Amino acid sequence: MPSDITHSSFCNWIRFKHLVLIDTLARTRNMHATATRMNLSQPALSKMLRDLEEQFGFALFERLPRSMPPTELGEYVVRYAQGALADSQQFVDQVNRLRKGGHGSIRVGGIFAATAVVLPQAIAAIKARSPLLSIEVVEHSSDHLLAMMEQNKLDLMIGRFTEERFSQQFDFQALEPEPFSLVVNREHPLNQLECTPLEALGDWPWVLYPLGTPIRERLEQAFRVAGIATPADSIDTISMPMFLQLLQSGPMIAMLPRSMVAAQLASGQFRELQTPLHLAPLEYGIITRKDEPPTGSARDFVEILLDFARQRRAGEGGASD
Repeated sequence: MPSDITHSSFCNWIRFKHLVLIDTLARTRNMHATATRMNLSQPALSKMLRDLEEQFGFALFERLPRSMPPTELGEYVVRYAQGALADSQQFVDQVNRLRKGGHGSIRVGGIFAATAVVLPQAIAAIKARSPLLSIEVVEHSSDHLLAMMEQNKLDLMIGRFTEERFSQQFDFQALEPEPFSLVVNREHPLNQLECTPLEALGDWPWVLYPLGTPIRERLEQAFRVAGIATPADSIDTISMPMFLQLLQSGPMIAMLPRSMVAAQLASGQFRELQTPLHLAPLEYGIITRKDEPPTGSARDFVEILLDFARQRRAGEGGASD
């Protein structure tokens, strides 16, 4: 049985060129393509890979006739290499900005509902304090953003956990519950009904979030509680422009966060169906790495987000008095 790798020995022999090799070969799965991209000869690359595997004590990549996919243990090493390279890229970018008089950067991920209202407000507030702060915003579903968090490609995100395992890796600070609406275009025949019966919901095509996303699970839960089947005639997408285009183009139904369609509902472009279907709000919040609290501008950004959430809750409480 091979002896354990010690941290000190690992630090002594691992090099960034090794990480680049691992990352590039995992992407190309081809030695010739990897050697070309790294500007090395194929024999030199083969030797470097053999030496690396000897240090680890196991094969990182399979040797198949037409491909070199990572082994099971190799997949774990690939994830480390990609995360370390992403960190180093961020470091280099930050140093260059600081040398030019910049004031740091934040990489933020947000689900679509958050990018509609919450993120723009917080960005405007922190840019008023730090005009030269560079902010990169990635808009996507929670599962995609969580994968980016695992690879250190984001400093923080606003979304939800999609699997229980993420609660072991990341901290979650709730911002607010997100109410949902069933929406149709203004010409939809169901608009003629004061209240749409449950059985009528299955008679029309739907635009749905993909299976496995929290919003889709909430909709399916609502249908189960109501005792009716999830619509079979549906199109799955996470693209907000696609949601809007499909709703405008025909008699379709969509379940969407109310904040995302507030403007269309206010203008009369869309209508909200009144139904007995109970759509419970779904809470979203700030997700950061466990045991690695945000620092500098990222910490300030989190505080702004939490402060705005407290203000909104206070305003809603005052409005209900």
